Amino acid sequence: MTKLRSRATSWIGRRYLARSARNGFDLSDVSFLPESVLMPLKRDGLDPVPAMATTRAAAPISRVPLPFGFNAWLVTGYEEVKQVLGRPTGFSSDFANLIGNAGVTEGQNPGGLGFSDPPVHTRLRRRLTPEFTMRRLSRLGPRIDALVTEQLNQMAAAGPGPVDLVEHYALPIPSLTICELLGIPYEDREDFQRLGTARFDLFAGAGTPFGAISESLAYLQEVVQRQRVEPGDGLLGMLIKEYGDDIDDQELAGLADGVLTGGFETTASMLALGSLVLLQDPAAFARVRDDDAATAPFVDELLRYLTVVQMAFPRFAREDMEIAGTRISAGDVVLCSLSGANRDAVFGTDPERFDGDRQGPSHLAFGYGMHRCIGAELAKMELRAAFPALVRRFPELRLAVPPEELAFRKLSIVYGVETLPVLIR
Repeated sequence: MTKLRSRATSWIGRRYLARSARNGFDLSDVSFLPESVLMPLKRDGLDPVPAMATTRAAAPISRVPLPFGFNAWLVTGYEEVKQVLGRPTGFSSDFANLIGNAGVTEGQNPGGLGFSDPPVHTRLRRRLTPEFTMRRLSRLGPRIDALVTEQLNQMAAAGPGPVDLVEHYALPIPSLTICELLGIPYEDREDFQRLGTARFDLFAGAGTPFGAISESLAYLQEVVQRQRVEPGDGLLGMLIKEYGDDIDDQELAGLADGVLTGGFETTASMLALGSLVLLQDPAAFARVRDDDAATAPFVDELLRYLTVVQMAFPRFAREDMEIAGTRISAGDVVLCSLSGANRDAVFGTDPERFDGDRQGPSHLAFGYGMHRCIGAELAKMELRAAFPALVRRFPELRLAVPPEELAFRKLSIVYGVETLPVLIR
């Protein structure tokens, strides 16, 4: 029944988007976008394409030709990204800024924290924040360790031939963790894994994310309605018990959608790509395997180096301003490249290289300011548990194919690798 519902809502979403397109513009085609707009979503293996460094060196803020009548800027410098993301009174993230452009409608608003401004954002984040303190998250620690062990056992059972580390390790760990956190039935994981990937994939068409978001919200509203009748012990149940009718079903579904996608797809991509870094760096592999103290700095440098969430939510200027000598006018859209900012020279010698001993400022992998990812500490908990456990269980772990044969996502807001075949002994 779940799969039938998913297929039906997906079809409805596609039909709706097709009707919403105007002036002959087709949301399924991204070829209309100029290369300077698509460039921040492209990679050369694990690295941003060379044009990113060239663009940042020329100017940390550069104009990009965006359709739909927007005057747009791409921000690639570290300090400049912080200035934009740390200025909520000067910039808006509200979804209303997108409505009426390229067929985007109010009904496509995903809700949650990402596309909201104060006071709505403040009210919703205040209700979520207590559940994401280290004190509250610590209750998930033993469960995360158990999930890691369970998946390692499954990998061992599937070996010694090629085992897909994405399927058997990177996807299940955050999927199970988010199910535990939200109180979502794990048997539905295949649906939200598919939706989590689709919503960030522009290569399948610019309209694909909207269809995936609509489908995800339809499913989560059903979950919320069931929880209203019988609240569980997960995050949704706890919010319902504490706030009752002061938080409506749409808001709850939007918050759950943000937690689900932000806590699943990004962590899964980090686990897969981080494992690839370990497999290509014997010194890092040995340090994480042998030294507990090496894990935390390894994870932080990995977050900087990979920056799987490549772009922040778009910001719309509320007023005329000047940043880094660039004049930005009210109404301009500003696109912040997190992957570009995290390769800035501010990080010291050769920021394009992974360095487990790197000292420098705090990375921007989780964003910055008011919209910094609320699940950052949960993600780091999972990564710090999963990487050392993997290399200790399989000290002879290695790639089963040449690196050049790996298939990476071609155009995605959240970067990742499709499969990662490994030999475990």
